[in-house]
Order: sequence, then structure tokens, then C-alpha cells
Amino acid sequence: MENQIVLDGHKMLWHRDRVEQWLRGERFAPINIEFALTRSCTYKCVYCYGQLQDNDIKKMTWQVLKDFIDDCSEIGVKSINLTSDGESTCSPYFVDTIVYGKHKGLDVACATNGYLLPSNVRTLKDILSNLTYLRFNVSAGEPKTYSKVHGVPEEYFNIFKEKVSRVVGVKKTYGLPVTIGLQMVLLPQYEDQIMPLALLGKDLGVDYLVIKHCSDDEFHTLGIDYQKYFDMVPTIKRAEALTTKDYLVQAKWSKLLSGGKRTYNKCYGPAFMLQISGSGLVAPCGMLFNDRYKDEYHLGNITETRFKDIWASDRYWNVMEKLATKFDALSMCGSLCLQHKVNEYLWALKQENIDLEDPKGPPPQHINFP
Repeated sequence: MENQIVLDGHKMLWHRDRVEQWLRGERFAPINIEFALTRSCTYKCVYCYGQLQDNDIKKMTWQVLKDFIDDCSEIGVKSINLTSDGESTCSPYFVDTIVYGKHKGLDVACATNGYLLPSNVRTLKDILSNLTYLRFNVSAGEPKTYSKVHGVPEEYFNIFKEKVSRVVGVKKTYGLPVTIGLQMVLLPQYEDQIMPLALLGKDLGVDYLVIKHCSDDEFHTLGIDYQKYFDMVPTIKRAEALTTKDYLVQAKWSKLLSGGKRTYNKCYGPAFMLQISGSGLVAPCGMLFNDRYKDEYHLGNITETRFKDIWASDRYWNVMEKLATKFDALSMCGSLCLQHKVNEYLWALKQENIDLEDPKGPPPQHINFP
């Protein structure tokens, strides 16, 4: 399939220049930065990873965000993704950030619960015209369970459906290339929501539904039993069977059936895929946002220091080196993080001496979101 969506894998083969820089020990800009515009949120999801990562909250002004985007563009970041430990639609600078990011040459994406997403057609067109993809985070397909999982009144379910329908309508009316998707964080106790949500996605006209595992922290605070995902295979396969030429249902099988375990013990991914908290805190990854990691792993805060200066600092690169040499991902990490698939690939390159190959076939969609 040409220009397929990669929902369970990575796109590092299409970023050979950065991989070669990494192999030579050079400094290079991240391909993608995932960040939130705020730590605020309109929902209280039972699986929220952000609640496990408390840090000193600072407000991000428009000047801070504009400087950050300028810096990303200047140093060679390829994409930004409004996905982190807060709901970016809560920020008054949500639309401006998307439009300005695209104006500065960055690919921009966003994940949202949709509640505060604007309903005005003109504003939605501005948003969707400047996004590579928009993903709705939704983990139940029925009102009662939606309310329970996301910590909101049942009527929010209808608001969610209305927002998705409106977004799909604007995309189709104006022929916009943006991809519209749903993401289900699958909790083992809510297997019964897989089919209702898969059918709902088809009815709403979105491009895809991706079903993923629930991440837990290094202390197993959420208590996720990863063995239970194995029992859900038949149900997930039934959902995937709803796939058509216009609608893809796909599980992140490599994570769901991993037992929550890694095969690598060093972390290389953050240099390619960096994360920033809605507080402005720059850290290698979301798991390290918590203040208990401040002295050892925090890199700076964009409300206080320009991002390009944080990136160019010895502190930044010393922490990246520590993750790649002294950090033990097997014992010190939460489960199957954002950088997991990239880490698997980079581990194989460095530790198993596989060859660095050129990509085969056409590039996938969303190439700058590895």
C-alpha cells in the first residue's frame, strides 16, 4: 500500500542523516518534539500518566511558545506534536501555535480529548489546514464506560462524537489532507469497549482507530497486568476485521503482546524524540518529568531559557550520554514508552551490528513523526 499509516513501528529508515550523525557521535536536532501547551486538562482519565509526573508548573506565554517554535525551526527540528502531560486545547495559544508552527516549516500534529476543540468552521479549517494529523484520545465506545474511564459526565460522550463529526465534515468539505484518528488506551478490564469503539470510529468517518497498551510507571503505580492483553487477541482481531480502504483499525501488537518487557537496557531514543512538559520543563522523556529526577535528568525550562540554548548546552548532551551508557532501561523505566520502537531499532544498530539500510518502497504517511 502506498503512503501507508505506520501505527505499530517506526520511520527511522527515512531519517538516515540523523542516524548517521548519531552513530558518529555528533550533535543533532531531534526529529520530533512532543509537548503540551499546559498541564491543565478537562478530563480525569483513570490511566493518566501525567498525574504520575508532577513537576513545578510554570505558565507558557505566547512569547515563550513563539520563541520555542523559532528555535525548533532554526536548529532543524522536523515536527512538533501537541501531546504530553496536559490538554493543549486549554491554552489560549492553541490555534496560534499550530498555525505558526506550520508557517515556520514544521510538521504539526495534535492529540486531544476534543472537549474544548473549537466548533467554529472557520477556526477548525485553520487548525486542520495546518496539521499533519489530529488524534482524538478515547478509550470507550459507550457513554457509561466513557464517563467512568475519562472521569467526566456521561453527556461528554455526545460532545465528543459531535466534535469528531464536525472535524471529519470540515476535512471532507474542504478536501484537506489531514489525517483524523482515534486512539484507544486499552485497559485490561475494558475489553468490552473494543468493538463498540471500533464500530463508532467507522460510523464517524475517521481514518483510523489505533488500539494500544496502557503505560505504567517504573513503580507500577497503575497496576497494569500486561499478561491479560494476550486473552484479548480474538476481540482485537474482530475489531481489525472492520478495516476497509477508507478506515483502518490496527492494534499496536508489538507492545500489547510484549508482556510489558523491553529487550534493550540503554536508552537512545530521546535524542531523536524529545518530550517537554506542559510546564515548560524539558526532559528526555515523559517518565522523567517528575521532580524526583530534577537533579539528574532535567534539562531546563523553556519559560526561563531559550530551547536552542538548552539543546546546545553541555548539560543536554551529558544527560543524553548518560541515558545511552549508564542508565538501565530494564529496571529504571516505566513500561514501553514513546521512544520504545525507536530504541529497539537503535539498539539493534549499535549493539547487534545490523546494517544501516536505505528504506524500500514509498515513504509512509507522517514521516516526520518517527
